[in-house]
Amino acid sequence: MKRRKFLRTTVAGATAAMIMPSFACNQKQKNTGLILYTVRDEMSKDPEGTLDKIAEMGYNWLEAASYDQGKFYGFKPSVFKNMVESRGMELISSHNGLDNDNLDEVTGAAAEAGLKYLVIPSLQDHRINTPEALKETSAFMNMAGEKCRSMGMKLGFHNHQVEFKHVDGQIPFDVFLNNTNPELVTFELDLAWITAAGYDPVDYFNRFPGRFELWHVKDLSTDNQDATLGEGTIDFKPIFSSAETAGMEYFFIEQDHSRTHSPIESAEISRNYLVNNIL
Repeated sequence: MKRRKFLRTTVAGATAAMIMPSFACNQKQKNTGLILYTVRDEMSKDPEGTLDKIAEMGYNWLEAASYDQGKFYGFKPSVFKNMVESRGMELISSHNGLDNDNLDEVTGAAAEAGLKYLVIPSLQDHRINTPEALKETSAFMNMAGEKCRSMGMKLGFHNHQVEFKHVDGQIPFDVFLNNTNPELVTFELDLAWITAAGYDPVDYFNRFPGRFELWHVKDLSTDNQDATLGEGTIDFKPIFSSAETAGMEYFFIEQDHSRTHSPIESAEISRNYLVNNIL
């Protein structure tokens, strides 16, 4: 089982972009990631200034959530990669809609950005609403995963609640897990949305060990809305205690809609809560 990467350290004297394992007591830190969807409005207005703020908070890993016509946040993939790395962070993954028509373009841009993972963020209804569609979508994931592997990446799939609604007696999320190649496809488990759907993340880790290399970490309010970490109902301790079983490599804090704080404030509060109470 892969070693958890959320306890890693920065090697003294290395460049800001080089984040390597170390266990020297005076260098230990708890690494954290953020999906930039949380601060999407800020990124659209001032991407460099927003990256500065995120780096100052102590974030180490980023997941992009804005790709259009070959660019991330309006920048060529290699340029955006350098923008992130120059601030001491690492661009790990990106959310991108994928189909047969754009697969070559999107995977090419992702490879240029140096991504480790390319993640399908959601699916249109017609790709999930019948047993036949579930089989076809599973086959597409395997095909796209093979394409990603050939370019040095791994395909991921991010869930919402809809993937847990039964389709002719089947749970779509389970169909995908059972019909995709673990060497080609991993799953980015959204801890809030699986919980809101009535399922237990740890149960899924135990049933499908090693399949969840990526996580989205967000809290859940009493009315099943996403919440800033520490202000909701999810007990993250048993979830993070099962990280090795899950196969977790990277996690990204996320809040879709910041209701009680600004997005920047939520990103900082959530990180501080996780570092001080869970990791």
